[in-house]
Amino acid sequence: MSSVPENLPQRISEVDRDMTVERLQEAFSEGHIPQEEMDARLHIALTAETPGDLASALVSLPARDEGPTVIVDSVGGLIQRRGGWQVPRVFKVTSKVGKVYLDLSRAIIKHPVVDIELRLDYGWAWIVVPRDATVDYEGLTASWKQPAYKAPLRGGSSGPRIRISGTMGHGRLRIRHRRS
Repeated sequence: MSSVPENLPQRISEVDRDMTVERLQEAFSEGHIPQEEMDARLHIALTAETPGDLASALVSLPARDEGPTVIVDSVGGLIQRRGGWQVPRVFKVTSKVGKVYLDLSRAIIKHPVVDIELRLDYGWAWIVVPRDATVDYEGLTASWKQPAYKAPLRGGSSGPRIRISGTMGHGRLRIRHRRS
């Protein structure tokens, strides 16, 4: 017989907390909440222990504009986007034996956060991001070679946040910032 109570409140993860803080920052920058209220909501989010506590920090905020999701599914070949293309909020790429080249450096990016999900069995991916972008690829699982990324010396935090997730089989992801 176990002495652990069955109805313990669910704990939150740091990812949940970070996502809540990020949503509050977006709402503040969009003018949905004033500074004093922002401070109070941030305090709630940073001291929250349960999902209900986090939800109370987000109460009455307008729904987040998730924007469009673009899905590209290919068996092989080159999937390429460059120039002045409009970057969707969520971009999903699946390929069995292909190559992916995404140049976001001159693209139109309207969302503060862009999620790129890669599902590549064989092949490589090359992603070029704006100089002021931040890059997060912790959600990417690589079976063969780890992603190659060198953060800029002068960190770019004023631009969009590019989150890369998914799986890379036998291939490699290379990420770099636009040079000039």
